[in-house]
Amino acid sequence: MTFTTSIDSMCLGCLGMEAEDRGFQVYVYGNVYTCLWGHVYRKLTSVNVLRGLYEKLDVLGYLDVCLDLGNLSSFLGISIQRKSDGLFLNQTAYANDIISRAGMTLCQPISTPVDTMGKLSSNAGDKYKDPTYFRSLAGALQYLTFTRPDIAYAVQQVCLHMHDPRDIHMLAIKRIIRYIKGTVHMGLHMTRSKKHELVSYTDSDWGGCLDTRRSTSGYCVFLGDNLIFWSSKRQPTISRSSAESEYRGVANVVAESYWLRNLLLELHMPLHKATLVLCDN
Repeated sequence: MTFTTSIDSMCLGCLGMEAEDRGFQVYVYGNVYTCLWGHVYRKLTSVNVLRGLYEKLDVLGYLDVCLDLGNLSSFLGISIQRKSDGLFLNQTAYANDIISRAGMTLCQPISTPVDTMGKLSSNAGDKYKDPTYFRSLAGALQYLTFTRPDIAYAVQQVCLHMHDPRDIHMLAIKRIIRYIKGTVHMGLHMTRSKKHELVSYTDSDWGGCLDTRRSTSGYCVFLGDNLIFWSSKRQPTISRSSAESEYRGVANVVAESYWLRNLLLELHMPLHKATLVLCDN
């Protein structure tokens, strides 16, 4: 029996809940909507449920282990700290591990993660002597962007050259790590907001890629006062003008905003106002 079928058996059969959406594992118990998030590793099964259902968890006797983990404090390397005004998400321990792996524990911090006056090219400089090491650091930095949107663009730029890294690309990674060194305790602050609406911001760098002349689109999405979604990505085709580049960026963020609205609807948190999309033109 798989984990999903076991959860279905528990919620639908034993607890008398109704399935609202199998894709997100959203179940209905009376007037309460419950999201069950499971993590399975070999024979260890962990389930977080509403405390009101805790007394009924004895029906899960056919599962190997069932644990009430209490308040969430850590998830996949992301630390969650509860504060009086909300939650603070950070990856401080993971960031320190990246700095240590790069051998830059004693490096001097820098105020910005990227040189805005220059662009990286695929053919500039000599080939880096250890491409595997470069890819390891670049991949680690990608995961750090889960709570660090401030380095999303810088990491995206170096990841474009993972197939054939050069010395100049490694210098760009070291600059990012120097920036992280001085901002290692930064993260995302999630607060309860009085506003329940989506606001999206987008911008594009027309023809910014020196090799392909493709543009780079960046956007971020706020739910109320909280930043919940962001991206920096090179566009798939060449834009003939800055206006075309901006329109492609707007189209991308509109599609993501529409998906987020549907996700909130599935979680029974519908938005009653139109999403505002702001473009820097």
